[in-house]
Amino acid sequence: MKKYIFIIVSSIMLIGAISCKKNYLDETPLSSYTPVTLTDSLGFQASLIGLYNHVSTFFTYSDNQGYLSVWQVGTDVANATANQQGIEVPYYNYALLTANDGAASYIWNRNYILSNLSNIIIDNVANAKLSTNGKNSIAAEAKFFRAYAYNNLATLFGKVPLVKHALTGPKTDFVRAPLDSVNNFIVSDLIYASTYLPDIESVPTNTKGKMYARANKFMAMQLLAEVYLRMGKPDLAEAQAQNVINSGKFSLIKSRFGAKTALPGDYYSDMFVYGNQRRSQGNTENIWVLEEENPASVVGGYTGSPQQRRVWGAAYYNINGMALCDSLGGRGIARLRLSNWVLYKLYSKSDIRNSQYNLRRRYWYNDATKPTLYGKIIPYTGPDTLYKICPSITKWGQFDPNDTFGYAMIKDFPLMRLGETYLLLAEAQFKQGKLTDAAASINVLRKRAFPKYPAEGQVQAANITMDFILDERARELVGEENRRMTLMRTGTLVDRALKLNSNDAQHPTVGLTATHLLLPIPLTEIQLNKDAKLEQNPGY
Repeated sequence: MKKYIFIIVSSIMLIGAISCKKNYLDETPLSSYTPVTLTDSLGFQASLIGLYNHVSTFFTYSDNQGYLSVWQVGTDVANATANQQGIEVPYYNYALLTANDGAASYIWNRNYILSNLSNIIIDNVANAKLSTNGKNSIAAEAKFFRAYAYNNLATLFGKVPLVKHALTGPKTDFVRAPLDSVNNFIVSDLIYASTYLPDIESVPTNTKGKMYARANKFMAMQLLAEVYLRMGKPDLAEAQAQNVINSGKFSLIKSRFGAKTALPGDYYSDMFVYGNQRRSQGNTENIWVLEEENPASVVGGYTGSPQQRRVWGAAYYNINGMALCDSLGGRGIARLRLSNWVLYKLYSKSDIRNSQYNLRRRYWYNDATKPTLYGKIIPYTGPDTLYKICPSITKWGQFDPNDTFGYAMIKDFPLMRLGETYLLLAEAQFKQGKLTDAAASINVLRKRAFPKYPAEGQVQAANITMDFILDERARELVGEENRRMTLMRTGTLVDRALKLNSNDAQHPTVGLTATHLLLPIPLTEIQLNKDAKLEQNPGY
């Protein structure tokens, strides 16, 4: 495991007149190799905000723009295009996925840093001179993020080193803990978090309204439902999902709202409009949104340079007769393309999630300086269909007049919403044999999605299988969920990727085996761990 150094500013050098005094050459240490000792509420709050800052780096990493494609290509929902960057190649050509993989190393690194940052807070708050309620609240927020980190690690790598306290120096004797131990640790943290985190209405406010990006108890419940499903405890998962749904704090979006109701669209697409994603902006469905700010107006508004629009949006601007515009979501470059299964087999025509406002399938020439083309439909011919005018979701479309080139994206990241809660509930019910209940849970979403429901869209108990639930997750959450993690969690990656998405003409899925239900432990971690054996996952 990498040796992390936590730098502590311990003094300030005052620049003054240079003298010949003997103490002029005395050394004043400006840093330490040990974690900071937190003592007051301001220090704890600053450290907690740092956790959100760190989590944002999971989604704003742009050194390898293809990193976002890693979690989608080579699954059932997406393929790479000619605009790939390289880091995603081993995730459809699985024979190239080795212990030297850059994406696996990055996610290992990010999650263990998050765990250690959380541990620093948890270790310190136990002895802080704060009220009991204050201690519980601080520890709960940090434990949520520690559980989030370890759930990512357990889902992707299986057994992993379990570090329960902050590192105070180099450590080179890590061993992988049994998965049951890791899972129980996650559950313990999330039960604590769901008990002591605030209700969503009680989260501190800022000048723009509810700052509901701060952790609330329902975030912990939702994550706990997912963890219980991965552990094979669907009855406990069902209870957690029901807690979120029955809280009365959230409701599905079923009518148009927000910033662009005067423009063409529908209530499903409104959820993803810039300016509509936060609770304070009228979005009653989102449980956890990682809020970003435009750096043009807020210094340090985001970490990295978010690339979601570039990855998911078509590169239409490369076509003669096309101009960049807000209505087409700004500048995309299509580092991935939706699979043929998603485009041609997944949706019913009347499903609102398949509307032109949510899945753009057609483009018209829009450059008025090209009068012979202007207003005509762009034909699907040649390689253009693979990335220039490939059908694409609109969830990440967003035009920033301060960045017309479209390098970075300034939208928030919706990480949990009520639509997924119903899907987790249906999965938990299915795994208990409650097919009628599972159908009812899915029908809540289908009633929202089909204008003519129940004549169209309603499903029965006989329709419910694990494949159907995963299909419905794709219909509802494509572009939002980490599809690779979902399929790894459910053990369905190999079957679904090969069955539904192995015949892509340009970059087919090849070499996928049961080995790839886990990622490789980064080789650098194994090599640095010189005083104990850090075992590799089988097959790597």
